[in-house]
Amino acid sequence: MTIKNWPAILLTCLGLAATAQAQQSAPVEDISSVESALLQSQQRAGAAYRELQQAQHEAKLAEQEYLNADDAYRAAQKRADDFRHQAKAAKEALDAAKAKEIAVRKSYEKALDAVDRLRRKPRK
Repeated sequence: MTIKNWPAILLTCLGLAATAQAQQSAPVEDISSVESALLQSQQRAGAAYRELQQAQHEAKLAEQEYLNADDAYRAAQKRADDFRHQAKAAKEALDAAKAKEIAVRKSYEKALDAVDRLRRKPRK
């Protein structure tokens, strides 16, 4: 069996061997600086993730605080509406009581006038 394209195969093998040799002989400083950069990158990513978790936690607390405040506001507004209705009803009752007092006072004054007239009337 003969290989027709043996020069191309030989060049490919030599190229692969040279690439492997170049990768193996990379300086230790390059590898450690890459690893150092990777480690720093991972640390920054970890710190950013912790900040994200903290921000999410703070947002959740702020949302709960808002919901509590909104509920309290609605409850206070409902109580204020109830008090307004009570005050309106009390005002109406007061007005009715004053009107009744005026009417009863007029009736009382008429009765007193009748007594006075009867006393002034000459007796026979």
